[in-house]
Amino acid sequence: MQRLRLKADGRIVELRDGREFPLAPAVPEPATPVVRDLRRRARLSQTEFAVRLGVPVETIRNWEQGKRVPRGPARALLSVIAHAPDTVFEALAGTAPANPAAS
Repeated sequence: MQRLRLKADGRIVELRDGREFPLAPAVPEPATPVVRDLRRRARLSQTEFAVRLGVPVETIRNWEQGKRVPRGPARALLSVIAHAPDTVFEALAGTAPANPAAS
């Protein structure tokens, strides 16, 4: 009799001799910025980062702990934050970025 387990990340593994064996080769996730690193570079707590992104703090925790993976619009937003965090946070806050050339 085959024993199977559904993992939190959606993988199905076979249990044999107390060890887990994937039923199919793991499909690698597309490269994404590491959420914890982005948050730390911005010098924000998990709560502050969640508020700025407009998501629950549990979402940030799940991303950082690897329980969930950012997808779709969240993945795109995190990629932009990796390149221009100040601009993104200003846009999300509804303020225009400072333009020193306009002074």
